[in-house]
Amino acid sequence: MAVLALLWGSTFLWIELALRGLSPLQVTFIRCALGALVLTVACYATGRRMPRGITVWRHIVVAAFFCNALPFTLFSLGQQTVDSGLAGVLNATTPLWSIALGLGLGSERGLRPVRLTGLLLGFAGTIVILAPWQSAGAVGWGALAILGAAASYAVAFTYMGRTLVRKGTPTISLSAAQLVAASGLTAVALPIGGLESIDPGPAVLIAAVVLSVFCTAITFHLTYRIINDEGATNAAVVGYLLPVVSVLLGAAVLGEELSIRVVLGMAVVLVGVGMTRRTGATVATAAPAAAPAPAAAEGAVEWAVEGTSARAEDMAAGNVTADAPATRRAVLENAE
Repeated sequence: MAVLALLWGSTFLWIELALRGLSPLQVTFIRCALGALVLTVACYATGRRMPRGITVWRHIVVAAFFCNALPFTLFSLGQQTVDSGLAGVLNATTPLWSIALGLGLGSERGLRPVRLTGLLLGFAGTIVILAPWQSAGAVGWGALAILGAAASYAVAFTYMGRTLVRKGTPTISLSAAQLVAASGLTAVALPIGGLESIDPGPAVLIAAVVLSVFCTAITFHLTYRIINDEGATNAAVVGYLLPVVSVLLGAAVLGEELSIRVVLGMAVVLVGVGMTRRTGATVATAAPAAAPAPAAAEGAVEWAVEGTSARAEDMAAGNVTADAPATRRAVLENAE
C-alpha cells in the first residue's frame, strides 16, 4: 500500500514534466503502450499467458476504458491548467465517488449518519478547493476533468472487482491485457489530437519512461493485486495518501505554491473520506451471530480454494498441477 501510494502520488509530477514536450493524448498513449509492453513481458516471463475468451476480453475492454484510457487522458488534459499537487488532492475524491456510485446503483444501503456526514464533508472540501466564489479559484475545465478522472476510477474499481478478479485469471495477466486494450483505445483517439509534432528533451523522455514503467505498469499491477486481495473499496483507500505525496513533490520539485484555502480543503476532504470508511469497515467485517457449522465450513473451503496467494494464481492459470486427493485433504484441513 505504501509503495503504491508513493508511485501513484508521484504520477502527477511526471505528467506535469511530460506535458512540457508532449500533448495530453501522446502522454496517455505512451504510458499505456510502454506500460503494456512491460507487463506483457513480465506476464510471459513468469510463465503466465494472456486471458482467453470473448467474455473476459469484453470486460477487460470496458475496464480499460474507465480505469486507463479515460482517466489518463483526463489527467493529462486537466494538468495543462492545474498544478500537480492540486491534481493529487482532487484525485483523493475517488472513495467519495465510490460511495455516491453505490447510492445511485442501490448497492450502498443503510448509509449511516457518520458515513453520510463524511460524504458531505468530502464534497464540501472539494468545493473549498475549487473556490467557485473567487475569480482566482481552481474552477475550470482542468479541475473538472480531474474530478471526472477520479469518478472514472470509482466506476472502474467497482467493475473490475465484480467482473475480473477472483475468476481464475492471474492478476499479472489481467493487468497486462487491460493495458494492451487501453493502448488500442488510445491509439484510435490519437488522430483527434495526438499527432502534433513533438520536440521532447531528455527531461521529457525520462518523465515519460518513469511515468510508463513505474507509475503505470507497476502501479496498475499493484492496484489489481489489492483489488484481488482486499476488494475494490480498500484499493481506493490509497487515495488518502495521494494528496500528501503529490503536494510535497509539487512544492519540492516544481516550486508549486499552496494557499491556506487549498490546505484547509484538502484536510476536510481527507477527514470526510476517513469518516466514510470508518463505519463501512466495521460493517464489512461483521459476522452472522449464529452461522450454521456447514455454512462456516463451506466459507472456509471457498476461502482456501480462492485464496490470492501466488500459488493459487498459478493453479488457477493451469501453470501448476497438484495431486487432487492431496489438495482436497489440505483444503479440508484448512476448513476445519
